[in-house]
Amino acid sequence: MYWIILIGFMLLSWVVSARLKSKFKQFSKVPINYGVTGKDVAEKMLRDNGIYDVKVVSTPGSLSDHYNPLNKTVNLSPDVYHGNHVAAAAVAAHECGHAIQHATAYSWLTMRSQMVPVVEFSSNWVHWVILGGMLLINSFPQLLLIGIVLFALTTLFSFITLPVEVDASQRALVWLKTSGVTNSMNHAKAENALKWAAYTYVVAALGSLATLLYYVWLYMGSRD
Repeated sequence: MYWIILIGFMLLSWVVSARLKSKFKQFSKVPINYGVTGKDVAEKMLRDNGIYDVKVVSTPGSLSDHYNPLNKTVNLSPDVYHGNHVAAAAVAAHECGHAIQHATAYSWLTMRSQMVPVVEFSSNWVHWVILGGMLLINSFPQLLLIGIVLFALTTLFSFITLPVEVDASQRALVWLKTSGVTNSMNHAKAENALKWAAYTYVVAALGSLATLLYYVWLYMGSRD
């Protein structure tokens, strides 16, 4: 049953990722007002929110867009940075949503940031500890329990990420509409693009939870 669920989540993740790429490609053909690029959108959204210490830069890759709170940069992939279309505007505004969260000390982002060092440590060791725990499950089940605790931290991190991403998208959509960057003809497309981006985080969180429950089931079985 676990393998069926795992394969199901892998397929679902692939479908959502493929759909997201399809939506981005589709909405990359829908221009936005005034001929502004993703870079222009990001810089304007930051200024409109009184943020002047965050730089907008281009980063290699496709859909590699992210906000880096350590050096206060909004990193946009080339298609978004130079793009004059709804998809670029939506992604750029979403990443600026994270910058605004950082500037206003948004509680969920603060909690997520505080967890980063712990999660990085857990991610580096969890798979080795889980593997060792499964191999020694009959003689040293406590090792698997340690692995479960480490994996639980990464799962918790995945779920804390959800409200952070949803809030960033909501901030982006409100600003895009009120600023006039999007209009009644294309705003729904920006909303649709960000919705599919959010689905990737939902699937990842649920997949992590399913895996965690499987490890718990193994551990409980070893105690019978």
